[in-house]
Amino acid sequence: MEQIAEGFMGEKAIITPYHVRNYQQENPITRQLYVTHIGYYPNAKHHFRQREEGSNEHLLIYCEQGKGWIEYKGEKHELSRNKAFILPAREKHAYGANNAFPWSIYWIHFCGEDVSFFSSIIGRVIDVKDSDNSRYADRFRLFEEMFQNLEMGYSPENLEYVGFCLRYFLASLKYLNQYREVNTVKEADFVQKGILYMKEHLEHRTTLEDISHQVGYSTSYFAKVFSERTSYSPMDYYCQLRIQRACNYLQFTDMKIKEIAFRLQFYDPFHFSRAFVKEMGITPKEYRKRYRTVSG
Repeated sequence: MEQIAEGFMGEKAIITPYHVRNYQQENPITRQLYVTHIGYYPNAKHHFRQREEGSNEHLLIYCEQGKGWIEYKGEKHELSRNKAFILPAREKHAYGANNAFPWSIYWIHFCGEDVSFFSSIIGRVIDVKDSDNSRYADRFRLFEEMFQNLEMGYSPENLEYVGFCLRYFLASLKYLNQYREVNTVKEADFVQKGILYMKEHLEHRTTLEDISHQVGYSTSYFAKVFSERTSYSPMDYYCQLRIQRACNYLQFTDMKIKEIAFRLQFYDPFHFSRAFVKEMGITPKEYRKRYRTVSG
């Protein structure tokens, strides 16, 4: 059952034809993730939808502003500004706009073999909380890219590009911290603060004690939380960043390997080479030969 009061000013929607969906199911790129319906309802007063058997596709609802609600598995979830919900396919649900403050929503029906990759954000409220660098506008532009490409027709290139955009859009919700730029970090996020300190001190002798002191925690607590968040110990992570910087020097400068080793505070060229091979699988000399940028 659906209630929409004669549409919404500024609303837009695209529903792909069935023959296009058949193509998307067969194309090796689009079958991973693809859009079947996409739209935007601004100030959607009296918007209501109830599906006893659910939708054939997964349904993402992203509340841009205003308020609304979703009923799923016997629970009612409130959605307000910058909150989203993904309803799984073929499961009973209902949703609607708040009467006093009706929501404006972006919505996407989607399918694909790789939907399970995003199972952790399906069936629950996704709260895209404010941060120092929330990137809300970037996410909305990504939605517009999907919409406008479909609006230009259903060429294989358009469909494939939209599929990649959809993956990125979903990833921006699942990997929220990674999506947001890390050069502006909240003081409370001491793991990110520690990583920024590492990046700024790749050419200094830096210890775990130095990093822990900088973020204001004991070495044991910082190391424990850091490992849980990143799957690496702080010093292993720091070494990875040093090797990343070394790769840059090898590829884009004329610095000798010995100079790079000492600049990045390795004990000697042998220590540097051993750490480099462990991380990259080849020696610094082989890396430079393989990836060196040729000028001109």
